[in-house]
Amino acid sequence: MQSSNNLILKTTTTIIVFVILAFSVNMLFSGHNAPGGGFIGGLMGAGGFLLLYISYGLQPVHRILPINFTYMIAAGLLIAVLTGAGSFLLGVPFLSHTFAYFHFPLLGKTELATAMLFDLGVYLTVIGVTMTIILSIAEDKIEREAEEGN
Repeated sequence: MQSSNNLILKTTTTIIVFVILAFSVNMLFSGHNAPGGGFIGGLMGAGGFLLLYISYGLQPVHRILPINFTYMIAAGLLIAVLTGAGSFLLGVPFLSHTFAYFHFPLLGKTELATAMLFDLGVYLTVIGVTMTIILSIAEDKIEREAEEGN
């Protein structure tokens, strides 16, 4: 993906990506109690990253955000599997859900649930898989265009 020279696109992208990623994280956190969750939040997050890549190109974004999305896939799968396997330690069925309320100094009374951990694993996996597929296609296209140009 080559960088776009569109000044309006680049200017608005920084604002739009912030809003998309914020809403993506909101969907992740609200997913175990309301519509949303790790999958839809991950797709929205990947859309935000994709907008950055379209606006600025592969190399500039890689310099600013050196994210290895294949590691993100592995981390997400590990979190999701460990969340499910943790239920075996407590002697309950696989992926059993539990929650508790805790008091945090700035947040006050807050519910923490195991479903949130599973959603986090799904979120990271979906972003990692989506971005790996899209960036692989883009890099192949760039290599093909470079070969044809020679």
